[in-house]
Amino acid sequence: MTIERGIKLPNHSKHFTKRVLTIVRQIPIGHVATYGDVASMAGRPHAWRAVGNIMRTCSEPGIPCHRVVAANGRLGGYNLLAMKFQLLHYEGITFRGNRIKDFDKVRWRR
Repeated sequence: MTIERGIKLPNHSKHFTKRVLTIVRQIPIGHVATYGDVASMAGRPHAWRAVGNIMRTCSEPGIPCHRVVAANGRLGGYNLLAMKFQLLHYEGITFRGNRIKDFDKVRWRR
């Protein structure tokens, strides 16, 4: 990455993004992980917002972004919220209101 005056910064974010996507690919059908869980597994436990941004902008096929949710069991700020709900429901996740029912049972922690 280059900023003003040609100063180059190391691009650690590419490596972090690759780790995040590798982890998210591993979340099994019928399970979810939180943004914080994924950040921790990727080696940056406080980078849950970065994980959210990666999920929001990911267009790579085969990445089950819908399986990454907020720590309170809600779906989070996903652009296609209705689709995320439908995909999770299809995979066997049940809801009580706008939260995942039995969240601890379906939460994946590798």
